[in-house]
Amino acid sequence: MNLKQVAAVAGVSVSTVSRVLNGKSYVNEETRRIVTEAIRKTNYQPNALAQSLKMGRSNTICLMIPSIENLMFPKLTRGVEDEARKNGMTVFLCNTDEDATIEKSYLETMKQRWIDGFIVCSLGSDAPHIRSLRDEGYPLVLVNRFEESDIGKVDTVTSDNFQIGYDATRYLARIGHKRIAIVCGREELLLYRERLRGYRKALADSGLPEREEYLLRESGGSNGFYYQIRELAEQGQLPDAIFCTSDPKAFVVMHALHDMGLRIPEDVAVLGVDNVSMSAMVEPPLSTMTQHLYDMGMEAAKSLIRQIEYKDKYGELPKPQRMIMNSDLIVRRSTK
Repeated sequence: MNLKQVAAVAGVSVSTVSRVLNGKSYVNEETRRIVTEAIRKTNYQPNALAQSLKMGRSNTICLMIPSIENLMFPKLTRGVEDEARKNGMTVFLCNTDEDATIEKSYLETMKQRWIDGFIVCSLGSDAPHIRSLRDEGYPLVLVNRFEESDIGKVDTVTSDNFQIGYDATRYLARIGHKRIAIVCGREELLLYRERLRGYRKALADSGLPEREEYLLRESGGSNGFYYQIRELAEQGQLPDAIFCTSDPKAFVVMHALHDMGLRIPEDVAVLGVDNVSMSAMVEPPLSTMTQHLYDMGMEAAKSLIRQIEYKDKYGELPKPQRMIMNSDLIVRRSTK
């Protein structure tokens, strides 16, 4: 079926059918009802590509993440998808594997598909191909990963990562721990630098010294923390609490402690960040600073849709906005 055939069944012009379909022009209710019934009877399916070419948009958005295997992204992805679906939009999910070449390839493919905008959770410190998207006129939202220089230049959605580091460390100090270590993330990423800054400020405010041996940094990936924990124990310098800057890092730390026959939290307390689904299922259940990942995904989608609609109306992108989300401490048995 095509528009002419639908118009013939409805007894109206092709342009009237088109106005009903795009919903942007006035059509009286009786005519709209007749056309809608004709569309139903003929089972007419609009050509999505043709509509995209005509309207200059496709009602599709791209979500770029490092890997869906990373436990924080399923919830975030669901938040993006649910909000997009409510607004009649479809989400393309792209796993970049932290590879700029893959990222660039996805960008070119998405542009060819008339993508309406990008939500990017995989930004590295050096990514001009991502940062240039807004200059090219594409609505863009950066989630969690961005630099201070990006603030005010592009829409951003993130947790208050300094506060996460501060609240986690202050909690451990408040319940009596004196030797608090931190399992750091990649310090080229602002979010992990901010969590480390919060940790340091909380130690100072709690009157506790910062010890270099308790700053555990990635070496050979997250599994490297397993051996660093064992090495501290062998040197007789094991901390009495460990703040891990993500839940997956906390799982590695807990694995090391279990293998050494140490009790959690009696010998060493462990606290994570994210509240991924597995955090309540490990033994003992992991205390964590929750990031509201589903809500973060929803807010990112709302931010992107706001830009898309503004551009449709005014022909340019709106002034960038910054969204900072709160986090909450969830106390489970790994710190009691």
